Amino acid sequence: MIASIEYIEKVIATYQEAAEANRQTPLRDGNIIVITSDDADEVMITADLHGNRRNFNAIRNVSDLENHPHRHLILQEVCHGGPTYPTNGGCMSHTMLEDVAKMKAIYPSRVHFLLSNHELAEVMDFPIVKGQKMLNLQFRCGLQDTYGPATEKVREAYFEFIRSCPLAVRLPGDIFVSHTLPENLDTRDFDTTIFHRELTAADFQQHSSLFNLVWGRDFRPENAQLFAKLVGAKVLINGHDPCAEGFKTPNDLQIILDCCDRPACYVILLIGEAQSYAQIVESIGQLP
Repeated sequence: MIASIEYIEKVIATYQEAAEANRQTPLRDGNIIVITSDDADEVMITADLHGNRRNFNAIRNVSDLENHPHRHLILQEVCHGGPTYPTNGGCMSHTMLEDVAKMKAIYPSRVHFLLSNHELAEVMDFPIVKGQKMLNLQFRCGLQDTYGPATEKVREAYFEFIRSCPLAVRLPGDIFVSHTLPENLDTRDFDTTIFHRELTAADFQQHSSLFNLVWGRDFRPENAQLFAKLVGAKVLINGHDPCAEGFKTPNDLQIILDCCDRPACYVILLIGEAQSYAQIVESIGQLP
């Protein structure tokens, strides 16, 4: 059943409000959110969800932002996956993107949705195929099932939201959180100015530094070290890569979290306390 005009207008307005909240986040420095002990007591870091509603609800419950006013929440990659509509097989994960936008509108300075490759693929119309299924097409079918002739207006609204998302979060102790890191930094140039300047249409193209930032799966120690040096980090916390145990530590700088299956892992960092890489790994928790 196609949603009412009133509901569709509300969804579009929420995306617009969330996009403006992204742009006006007080702690935003360029395209990086910089959080210090003056700004927060804790930061909960989560990773890829891909439409997993159970895990998304668990994150909301564990983060409990309403009762923890000095806690921030980092989310990433919700599109493409999860349940489908019985009418046309369309992907229902667009509803989770809408819920993320609602959270950003409600907690504009404390919820941070990082730009990730599947959301970027939506903006770019970059095809992603998994299990012989075109994920972008399924997502579009899901939108069509819900919004009918207003689908393009809804897409324009979430494009604006996605384009406004930060690329990374920097935390005390030189901890750098991004969706992933570029590949082959020993042989490929990477434009670090994307973290500090306004993004342009050229950045939203295949093989740009922005594209490479959210698509990389080069977890060699040498690559992690080069990226850490470029961004001034001692610890890198990422998502993007599936983790059978809910997290993995591919090198002695990098922690990869995964929330799209079971077990699903997260970490809550105490901002006022210095934490080593080993201590952060030790503090990783599993969603109930």
